[in-house]
Amino acid sequence: MDRPAIAPTVHASAIVHASAIVDFGATLGAGTRVWHFAHVCAGARIGEACSLGQNVFVGNDVLIGNHVKIQNNVSVYDAVTLEDEVFCGPSMVFTNVHNPRAAVERKNEYRRTLVRRGATIGANATLVCGVTVGEYAFIGAGAVVTRDVPAFALMAGVPARQLGWMSRFGERLPLDLAGNGEALCQHTGDLYLLQDGVCMLAPSAQP
Repeated sequence: MDRPAIAPTVHASAIVHASAIVDFGATLGAGTRVWHFAHVCAGARIGEACSLGQNVFVGNDVLIGNHVKIQNNVSVYDAVTLEDEVFCGPSMVFTNVHNPRAAVERKNEYRRTLVRRGATIGANATLVCGVTVGEYAFIGAGAVVTRDVPAFALMAGVPARQLGWMSRFGERLPLDLAGNGEALCQHTGDLYLLQDGVCMLAPSAQP
């Protein structure tokens, strides 16, 4: 006898376009929107107030937090975690196998990718699997990330290299790449401290 299907857990306030597919077993939080031709697989867990643009794919082993924006033509493959308030630009790319071959099965070799809270990944950027992108980091359009990215880092190029530091507001901070210093965000009043090459919010500005 066939096992009964598990209905998707879709909050009453979530919006799923008629052309989108949300497989049985998936979870969508309150206020989340899934737009044209998107596909959310059965094991995916998606939080509140997220936006999945046209032609977005979300795999089974994917965890997405709250207030995440995934723009058109992005595939979030298995072994990817996106924390709250992550932005994925149009056509950016995740991977999960480091050395793929069509004739070699490597599903047991997936490398996990973690994108921390508030990070931005620009249009057409690529994240090679197995990396962690720090909180509020900013990956420029077209960059190829091959290693872990520090919190608040501004990254660009192929392969991506660090150019500076970014605020939570999304503007470049007047800080050196290394050493020590501090900078005040004129928009939010947040104070950023650079200590031995590590950028952080001053304790009074912590969320």
